[in-house]
Amino acid sequence: MRSHLLNDTTTEHYRRSVTEGVERVAAKLAATDRPFTGVTVDDLAPRLDAIDLDQPLRDTTAVLDELEDVYLRDAVYFHHPRYLAHLNCPVVIPAVLGEAVLSAVNSSLDTWDQSAGGTLIERKLVDWTAARIGLGPAADGVFTSGGTQSNLQALLLAREETKTQDLAKLRVFASEVSHFSVQKSAKLLGLGPEAVVAVPVDHDKRMQTVALAHELERCAEAGLVPMAVVATAGTTDFGSIDPLPEIAGLCEQYGAWMHVDAAYGCGLLASLKYRHRIDGIERADSVTVDYHKSFFQPVSSSAVLVRDAATLRHATYHAEYLNPRRMVTERIPNQVDKSLQTTRRFDALKLWMTLRVMGADGIGALFDEVCDLAAEGWKLLAADPRFDVVVEPSLSTLVFRYIPAAVTDPAEIDRANLYARKALFASGDAVVAGTKVAGRHYLKFTLLNPETTTADITAVLDLIAGHAEQYLGESLDRAC
Repeated sequence: MRSHLLNDTTTEHYRRSVTEGVERVAAKLAATDRPFTGVTVDDLAPRLDAIDLDQPLRDTTAVLDELEDVYLRDAVYFHHPRYLAHLNCPVVIPAVLGEAVLSAVNSSLDTWDQSAGGTLIERKLVDWTAARIGLGPAADGVFTSGGTQSNLQALLLAREETKTQDLAKLRVFASEVSHFSVQKSAKLLGLGPEAVVAVPVDHDKRMQTVALAHELERCAEAGLVPMAVVATAGTTDFGSIDPLPEIAGLCEQYGAWMHVDAAYGCGLLASLKYRHRIDGIERADSVTVDYHKSFFQPVSSSAVLVRDAATLRHATYHAEYLNPRRMVTERIPNQVDKSLQTTRRFDALKLWMTLRVMGADGIGALFDEVCDLAAEGWKLLAADPRFDVVVEPSLSTLVFRYIPAAVTDPAEIDRANLYARKALFASGDAVVAGTKVAGRHYLKFTLLNPETTTADITAVLDLIAGHAEQYLGESLDRAC
């Protein structure tokens, strides 16, 4: 069994095994003509159930053959131009190379004596991102598992900075279309169900600052504490960007921590055309970025940045066996001093490789392409009488609904849209997402693939209309 350990005597085994796996994946990617096969749980589950994990195959080729059957053949492939569903991006090759390196070396980014150069690479990338945001010379941050963890850590720091012992008095303000992790974080931080105040949004799904000012004033009058305002730079459903300068002004007026959830919109930090859309982000106390959404990085690659490095002390605990206090005076950099995690992958290497090969402008150009594509898609939807499109995109998301001319019952239209989405997924021809707007079912394109074209969008819209019309026709037949 020692022959399977990666060490100085097994490098040829490592090379052969990884090469075989890479060649298998490369062949699969080259042959993929649909984003999904349409496999169902009932089809796939018995294949997994039949596998006895206590009976190894003991052969890499046989294992890869089995993996083809239970995973590779039926995986949802985000690189396909008609995968248009969630915030999943195709990945760039330098980042995949970084993934291969970091997995093999297996550094853990909690302490210097487990990572050395990895620690400094992560710190360099944190500084680079903070500078792109404009947080100032005292900024700092740390890589995280994703936007949910970043938001949790930011709100932890905000809670501690209030210096309020009575948690029942704390309030967090976020738009009504903000990410669900705001509510989840509040619960994890010991805040009550009333702690998160949902602020109404305008027609463009941006937080209404007049409503925010009203809620902050009510909070002050009631003797409550405005712990934080969470401004979103790229909502999950609409890609909408809250008015950051106005929110920053209100946070300063009422003494609230300003957190910007830019998990989606962080791609604008590298944009050559649209950086101005997140002007005001530089005034935040903390910022969430997800490189694995709009920097074309493999999952996971995320970070939380703070204006004042000293606030990260609220996440610091010292253990004699890991990061004793003496290391601070000895100037030994331990990333665990800043992180909610202990053992942590060297995910920063993927972004490092990407920047060193492609440069920030290369990433920004790709993100600009998908923003441009969304603008063109919006024009197509706005001109097509079959569809109702909700808002003009600020990033790369389109939310719309098929509206049949001969049907007036909103519930029946809901069912037609739901059917169309499910039928499209079952066919494997394309994958789209869904959501609700004002209680009604809508469909969603999240455009993060620069290889997607307006022709792809047009084709998928025709498929959606066809499936919806099929449902309505069958529904009419049933009624008769």
